[in-house]
Amino acid sequence: MYNFASDYLEGAHPQVMEALNKTNFIQTVGYGEDQYCQKSKDKIKAILENENVDIHFLVGGTQTNMIMISSALKDYQAVIAVDSGHINVHETGAVEFTGHKILTKPHQDGKMIPEMIDEIMREHPDEHMVQPKMVYISQTTEYGTYYTLEELKAIYECCQKNNLYLFIDGARLGSALVLKDAPTLQEMALYSDVFYIGGTKMGALFGECLVIINDELKTDFRYHIKQKGAMLAKGRLLGVQFNALFENDLYLEIGKHENECADILRKGFKDKGYKMYIESPSNQIFPIVDQQTLEKINKNYITTYMFKIDDQHTCIRLVTSWATSKEICEQFIEEL
Repeated sequence: MYNFASDYLEGAHPQVMEALNKTNFIQTVGYGEDQYCQKSKDKIKAILENENVDIHFLVGGTQTNMIMISSALKDYQAVIAVDSGHINVHETGAVEFTGHKILTKPHQDGKMIPEMIDEIMREHPDEHMVQPKMVYISQTTEYGTYYTLEELKAIYECCQKNNLYLFIDGARLGSALVLKDAPTLQEMALYSDVFYIGGTKMGALFGECLVIINDELKTDFRYHIKQKGAMLAKGRLLGVQFNALFENDLYLEIGKHENECADILRKGFKDKGYKMYIESPSNQIFPIVDQQTLEKINKNYITTYMFKIDDQHTCIRLVTSWATSKEICEQFIEEL
């Protein structure tokens, strides 16, 4: 039975594993202050063409989101997100647990638009309500869509106008970076205050690379990491992995491969007459299937149930990864 439920179901890309094995017996200092973390930071700063960013390596996405948001906000401040945003739906109230409200608006194809931000600002005019201070978006989104450079610029300008920080969740960033008109890493550093480069869903065993651009968000950040139990003693494991992911464009190659695998599934579903709930060009697809088809799929494959469309139709999610083969995608369509 093949599993299309997510993109972190295997271990790690062979080149990441090779790098970990090659450095296994080399002794280093702990807590992310080793030469491998420094090398990865230098490499990423060179790609960003920005030596002034602060870079921190963390283990997982929920951890990264919770620490970043809670460290940035005062206790009376809130973060803005769409209703489908990961922090709002799939993080067990982690942000709320730190004392911060999430203010949401219904998504538009998974995305935030400036008008939503302006509306929330109008709805929170004074000290009798929480104060919006940050906007959270995902690239790619929870529905596999993505922000173009122009869309990102518009959101960032709206944030600047309203004195809000912009935080971009990049758990699946590699899938977005290779899409048409998507912002590059350099452009993301120009049009956000902080973002992270996902590793867990992009070929690493685990790990996320947080890039802080805004100086206001940099102060004492390692204290926040340590206090919340996120400072990995063997931090070198994160540095080694990101160094491998950014060697010879591997990170982009992974994004390209998983999107191409998803394209096979996308085209196959459409060719057989199935519609998509949302048109997504990335490694997540959301077909609508009838009950008979769903039962047939479930015999040999695992997918993610999203929701019922009506009594006879269901939206499901399929996700491809660095380890997905084009052959298994073609086989899936043949058996559909």
